[in-house]
Amino acid sequence: MHTTNIHEAKSNLSRLIEMVISGEEVIISKAGKPVVKLVPYLAETGPRPLGIWQGKVKISKDFDELPPEITAAFQGESE
Repeated sequence: MHTTNIHEAKSNLSRLIEMVISGEEVIISKAGKPVVKLVPYLAETGPRPLGIWQGKVKISKDFDELPPEITAAFQGESE
């Protein structure tokens, strides 16, 4: 893992990118504290599978019903 500060990162960005491409982890710090980690970009390999959220999300039966006080507020009515 290579750690550098922001000023050095600005001056050596091309070199840091090459380090990341070759597999090294690069951390950029500000005032001695890590703030950014450079990682290689990985393009998506194909379409996402269908049904990945099936059984994990539940929609309430009253999902489409708007409470009367909110309807009144949208219509400019006061209670």
